[in-house]
Amino acid sequence: MASAAAAANLGSASSSLKRPGKKPNINCSLQTPSTLHFPKRSTTYTPSSTTISTPTPTTKHPKLDTPSPVAPSPKQQQKQWNFLQSAAAMALDAVETALVSHERQHPLPKTADPRVQISGNFAPVPEQPVVQDLPVTGKIPDCIQGAYLRNGANPFHEPVAGHHFFDGDGMVHAVQFKKGSVSYSSRFTETNRLVQERGLGRPLFPKAIGELHGHSGIARLLLFYARGAFGIVDPSHGTGVANAGLVYFDGHLLAMSEDDLPYHVRVLPSGDLQTVGRYDFDGQLKSTMIAHPKVDPISGELFALSYDVVQKPYLKYFRFSPDGKKSPDVEIPLDQPTMMHDFAITERFVVVPDQQVVFKLPEMIRGGSPVIYDKNKMARFGILDKNATDASNIRWIETPDCFCFHLWNAWEEPETDEVVVIGSCMTPADSIFNECDESLKSVLSEIRLNLKTGKSTRRQILSEADQVNLEAGMVNRNLLGRKSRFAYLALAEPWPKVSGFAKVDLSTGEVHEYIYGDQKFGGEPLFLPRDPNSEREDDGYILAFVHDEKEWKSELQIVNAMNLKLEATVKLPSRVPYGFHGTFIGAKDLEKQA
Repeated sequence: MASAAAAANLGSASSSLKRPGKKPNINCSLQTPSTLHFPKRSTTYTPSSTTISTPTPTTKHPKLDTPSPVAPSPKQQQKQWNFLQSAAAMALDAVETALVSHERQHPLPKTADPRVQISGNFAPVPEQPVVQDLPVTGKIPDCIQGAYLRNGANPFHEPVAGHHFFDGDGMVHAVQFKKGSVSYSSRFTETNRLVQERGLGRPLFPKAIGELHGHSGIARLLLFYARGAFGIVDPSHGTGVANAGLVYFDGHLLAMSEDDLPYHVRVLPSGDLQTVGRYDFDGQLKSTMIAHPKVDPISGELFALSYDVVQKPYLKYFRFSPDGKKSPDVEIPLDQPTMMHDFAITERFVVVPDQQVVFKLPEMIRGGSPVIYDKNKMARFGILDKNATDASNIRWIETPDCFCFHLWNAWEEPETDEVVVIGSCMTPADSIFNECDESLKSVLSEIRLNLKTGKSTRRQILSEADQVNLEAGMVNRNLLGRKSRFAYLALAEPWPKVSGFAKVDLSTGEVHEYIYGDQKFGGEPLFLPRDPNSEREDDGYILAFVHDEKEWKSELQIVNAMNLKLEATVKLPSRVPYGFHGTFIGAKDLEKQA
């Protein structure tokens, strides 16, 4: 527990999740609509031969007196269009204007309303050049040397139509610990999409969740294809946003979203960030890669999936040797394209979730979303040998009504011929993507897949009295694919905010909770082992970005994972929006970057 004096301001821990009174109702949508505070940007472009420059953006919150410092303006970009391109751009702009005017006559669902999806501390921020020698309260443990990095969605341009939180441009936030000093920076990942839209001064690439629904979504796709055909935009080098996952592998920090190849981002010696470019593993990777590849802590291999929503094969599996050599693709046969944001590994297997949230593009013709919950589909997990060269021996085991957006770990128990999967089972399964009235639940679960009988069982790990929504987190990554005792998971209440994190004993269900503080909210907790050779699995520290919604200031909290006591707080120079997933790169690995 944190001390009584510190608990109110710096966070607190408790040994149980007992809450007096009625639990809050947790809605599927983000919040109620509010006014957006958006960094000012250029929002128009001239459809002709012109010099396009992007002004230096600043942003000011009502509680702040001075704008946040930002990166210098990008270099001016010269784009030459011929007469046909200029005429086509003007005509297509007129069509889009009419489309937007029509869309604004109808209310947007909360899952696509930017006033809901990117309000408050979900709102974007400008880049923050590196700031050194940040103030620290408490003592940073000596073992923390390197860089903590976290990805997130941060739209560069203000949305003109529908927008889902997942649609924003990728921005990486970096805190570097170096020789007793701490620095912070945040930079956009320079994706092909971002570079083009910034040069043109407006968003032109379609937003996969916020815009691609119903007849207007079809119209936006046609507009995009037409602009591509006339050379107004170039989608040939990817359309992804690289806003979800981060992984460090073979000397490369990779920023990922499952709609594209990864992007290589380099951490500079100063603590600043630099996008190297779209990364295809030296020409080996020809398809997209999901945002949660797995690095085996023993072999050093990287395992990944790639899914396609348009054409077969809908799913492929592949792996990379520790030095980055890719295996041939293993095509996994599926009847329909399926949302696969995550998967798991064990010592011998990859565990592939084939669940009930699927892509059905014809739904757009009927006026709906292409991402739907298919109640007639049976959820299942596939067990495939890590070294498989084809999918002929994959073993599918049915898991009724099971949708896990994230899987925290998996391992084998040979004595019972079972594969144990730890994940958070979410209901309603498509509530993140589609508006609903039912309250969201995310239940930490143990799923046992019996390889002998082909049957499955599922157990709620927390007792009913202690049940809370747990989403985003991890186990000790030195035990990934092996039996682990503890998981560190975001306490996603009041949804979708994160008021703290829970340390859960996966075998007993005992849960200890750490609260960030009064009106303080954060995101994914990152567990950093103190010593990889330690006898205690929980010997390490939790790092998490935290935002104070009263003072409108952000900080990094460092918490002892064994006793949940706050060790140190780093005061950050600018606001850090709520985001997605992170990683830590040790000082020695930073020196070995490609």
